[in-house]
Amino acid sequence: MALNKIFLIGNMVADPELKQTANGIPVTSFRVAVNRKFTRQGEQPQTDFFDVVCWRQQAEFVCKYFPKGKQILIIGSMQSRSWTDQNGQKRYAWEVVADEISFVERKSGDSQQLGSSHDSYLPEPPAGYGTQPSAPSYQTPSSFSSNGASGSFEEISSDDELPF
Repeated sequence: MALNKIFLIGNMVADPELKQTANGIPVTSFRVAVNRKFTRQGEQPQTDFFDVVCWRQQAEFVCKYFPKGKQILIIGSMQSRSWTDQNGQKRYAWEVVADEISFVERKSGDSQQLGSSHDSYLPEPPAGYGTQPSAPSYQTPSSFSSNGASGSFEEISSDDELPF
C-alpha cells in the first residue's frame, strides 16, 4: 500500500499570482512558511518553507483570498519534478500539489471594509453553516406497547427455548 498525503497550516510568504497555461487553465505557485512544533531550549524557532501548486478554481480561490501573511490550510500530495537546466545540470524540485485549500482564521470584525487592510474580505458563510442540526425526534411505532412488547413477538420464558 502507498500513501502520499500532506497537511500543512502555515502563512503565505508572498502574494500569489494567478497564471494560465497555454490551454487557458488557471494555475498558481506559492510558498508557505510552517513553524516547527518543537524548539530546543535556548534556540530560535525553526521554520520550513514549502512550495505549493494549485490548479483551476483552487488557484483562483487562493489568489483572491490569501495575501502575503495570511494563514492557510493545505491538504495535498508531495510530488517531485526533474529537468535539465541550461548548463546541462540535472535539477530536482519537490512541491505540494494541493487537493484542498481552506481558511484557518475566522473573518475579522464586520466593520472591516473591502481593501481597508492587507487581509482580504471573506464572504459570509451560508445560512446555517457551522450550526449543529437539531436533534431528530423519534416516535415509538404504534405496533409497540408502552412496555416495549409487540403483538407479533412471542415472549420466551428461558434461554433453553432459544433456537440458537
